[in-house]
Amino acid sequence: MPPAPRPAPTSGVAVQHRTVRTLVGSQMLGGVGVASGVAVGSLLAEDVSGSAELAGLGGTFQVLGGALIAVPMARLMARSGRRPGLVMGYVFGIVGAVLLIVAGVVRSFPLLLVASVLFGGATTANSQARYAAADLADDAHRGRDLSIVVWATTVGAVLGPNLVGLAGGVADVLHLPALTGAFVFSLVGFALAALRLTVRLRPDPLLLARRRAHDAAPHDPVERAHGSVVRGARVVLASPTALLGLVAVALGHVVMVSVMVMTPLHMHHGGSTLRLIGLVISIHILGMYALSPVVGTAVDRFGARPVVGVGSVVLLAACLLAAQAPTGWSPGLAVGLFLLGVGWSCTLVSGSTLIAGAVPVAERAGAQGASDLAMGLAAGGGGALAGVVVGQLGYGALGLGAAVVAVVIGLTAAFLRGPRGCPVETAAHTPPGVEPTDSRVR
Repeated sequence: MPPAPRPAPTSGVAVQHRTVRTLVGSQMLGGVGVASGVAVGSLLAEDVSGSAELAGLGGTFQVLGGALIAVPMARLMARSGRRPGLVMGYVFGIVGAVLLIVAGVVRSFPLLLVASVLFGGATTANSQARYAAADLADDAHRGRDLSIVVWATTVGAVLGPNLVGLAGGVADVLHLPALTGAFVFSLVGFALAALRLTVRLRPDPLLLARRRAHDAAPHDPVERAHGSVVRGARVVLASPTALLGLVAVALGHVVMVSVMVMTPLHMHHGGSTLRLIGLVISIHILGMYALSPVVGTAVDRFGARPVVGVGSVVLLAACLLAAQAPTGWSPGLAVGLFLLGVGWSCTLVSGSTLIAGAVPVAERAGAQGASDLAMGLAAGGGGALAGVVVGQLGYGALGLGAAVVAVVIGLTAAFLRGPRGCPVETAAHTPPGVEPTDSRVR
């Protein structure tokens, strides 16, 4: 008796739509968790340490943790796909949220720093989700699909800081310090995001993308997927297109993180309430995510390089506005923080699209892990330096320093190109074993 016919596979478009919808939901939930912690992170660090100069270290260690956790996450994704890697990031975040609450209770600054590193795993999961959206996207819509997942963080990220006031009441009910209540919301958000990915992210987009790449060239030898961030870094550095993407996401993140993490402290020292601080951070996060579909559409239509340049200009304007803002609340500071988010969105979406389009499927996990590692380490260093700069020279000097970095992004977009008369990406620029990249993403 002949075997029963196999059911027809789900269409590629339907699978991509399901993948994007699943990631949109997890980003909303994870966004609540990450943004709730960001809104009070520097305040909790200052409260526990008793030092304004150490206040930036809480956020800095979150960024560094996210960077370091990108390494095992890349290896796991290369071996088993996006789903287990993203869930692992949220599990780290859950443990970190619990330990941050404990650190606030026992008033241990070293424990707070360790917990912040683990908390950063959730940030990495939220960040890496954008690449999962690009795994099955066609070239004409890669920027759009990636940006929709970035946009999805808007709901949770804007809601999170505005829960700061409510979080204080929750902390009071649970007999916890007021500033730790926000991490209760983080805990719940991360758990729900991990659950959604576990149940809904099927088939796994990265594994399916590899299978499709093999089906498209069945006679080619199957290349083993690589999750090493060292190899991934070599792949990125060998490609001018991917390297521009790396510079855009890394330096754009430096500018955003360094100014953003010190803004709550700048406002707090001017007498602003937690509710007002939460509002300004919400405006900033709205700028980060709300316009990302517009940015993604612009990338697909005009190319990623011009959008990187626009992001540089917007970041420059944001930093100059922040630099002249008085201590406490001011309309100029709110506008500057909104533009800071918009400029970051331009550099993140365009840079990530460059990397996603320029790297072969077998190298994606390692190269994208290397990108997020570099992004996190650079921003972590910037965040640590930001605390010192504000402590010694003031918030205005921090804004001017970040403006210089924004200018570097624009100069890189203008001058980092392939050889004259040749495509940006050619086989001559590709390391052995790595297929040539698609020059259409330039």
